[in-house]
Amino acid sequence: MSHDSEPTPLSAAPGAPLRGRLRPPGDKSISHRAMILGLLSIGETRVEGLLEGDDVLRTAAAARALGASMERLGEGRWVVRGVGIGGLSDPAETLDFGNAGTGSRLMMGVVGGQPVTATFDGDASLRSRPMRRILDPLRLMGTQVLAEAEGGRVPLTLRGPREAIPIRYETPAASAQIKSAVLLAGLNAPGTTTVIEAAATRDHTERMLRLFGAEVSVTPHGPDGHGRAVALTGQPTLRGTEVVVPADPSSAAFPLVAALIVPGSEITIEGVMMNPLRTGLITTLIEMGADIERLREREEGGETVADLRVRASHLKGVDVPAERAPAMIDEYPVLAVAAAFAQGTTRMNGLHELRVKESDRLAAVAAGLKANGVAHLIEGDDLLVHGDGTAPPGGGTVATHLDHRIAMAFLVMGLATAEPVTVDDGAMIATSFPSFLPTMQALGAGIGE
Repeated sequence: MSHDSEPTPLSAAPGAPLRGRLRPPGDKSISHRAMILGLLSIGETRVEGLLEGDDVLRTAAAARALGASMERLGEGRWVVRGVGIGGLSDPAETLDFGNAGTGSRLMMGVVGGQPVTATFDGDASLRSRPMRRILDPLRLMGTQVLAEAEGGRVPLTLRGPREAIPIRYETPAASAQIKSAVLLAGLNAPGTTTVIEAAATRDHTERMLRLFGAEVSVTPHGPDGHGRAVALTGQPTLRGTEVVVPADPSSAAFPLVAALIVPGSEITIEGVMMNPLRTGLITTLIEMGADIERLREREEGGETVADLRVRASHLKGVDVPAERAPAMIDEYPVLAVAAAFAQGTTRMNGLHELRVKESDRLAAVAAGLKANGVAHLIEGDDLLVHGDGTAPPGGGTVATHLDHRIAMAFLVMGLATAEPVTVDDGAMIATSFPSFLPTMQALGAGIGE
């Protein structure tokens, strides 16, 4: 079991305009999947630009425990030598995922579809997160849940079948993690495993499965065509390949919003993934009046990427439709910060999934806004943030609840509020953006202990 380290409070204070160029760390979603599919492939998978945050390194350690061998060649450069579908070994020890919700849930799909037994655990935050939404479809596929904490949480132990049972499964929530877990379990199922989702979620698993040699089809689903049916032909031979990891749009969100709200700022963010299922925040900010310019659009690693030139902007409140949530689910905390500086009300609709992230992000965002004098309201699963176009008071201390995105979002807020903003712990920022502090400081941001 992970032992929580001593909290590291951080504060952000208003100062000079932000200037410069940066490349955010590699995309976390793709980095997790590169390690996992490398494990399940025959031969070598070479990865460039891997996010070397704690979450991804936990996934890498789990892949190694299940039989993969891997070598770090340099910063972000890794070689994974896989064992193929059906070649996994029982790990000698518990798979400790720390704070990694994505890594743990996707690897449950891997173990749940393979003839191995493994125990999953994590830190206090991960132990509080619901896993039953993953376990329910895995049980249908033949996975045995030998032990689980109350409410279907970790620590839990899974035993997979010799062959998984192919299923047609309709996800109860718009969650790429549920979809991905079922597809990964379906790799060892004869026949076709199909996942139906009412709203399209990020599609990195489908794209990367194809890159490694699997047959995956995606068709529109539902009366409005917003949903998708994803069908995987089971028991392929996955082959190791080269994966170039683009810059993470969820990490880029923090310097991007900082440049928008700190007067006089202009920065360029390089190599950001422009997958349309990940750019909901950029779409929303442009609707709010943000000056964001896409430059040098190009293809890298099967994804469209671009450089983003961002200039300080006067923002206005907008209505954010619920169907956009899957394309920006991790960016709502920092969008709420942007909304606090906007003129008028920004209404973010349909945020129920925020309640089951690293923390109850909806409650944590609301508490952070309150601590810094920002008018807001929660109506059901909707968050309303009221701004008057000027800098909020700030001066508060924000409880992060071991959530890296809450910590980074409110540090961004403190760069433009009237008084500095403090977060109670910034240590967990390393799970997704290990270089956040020096990156922001290099742009001129006044963030420190």
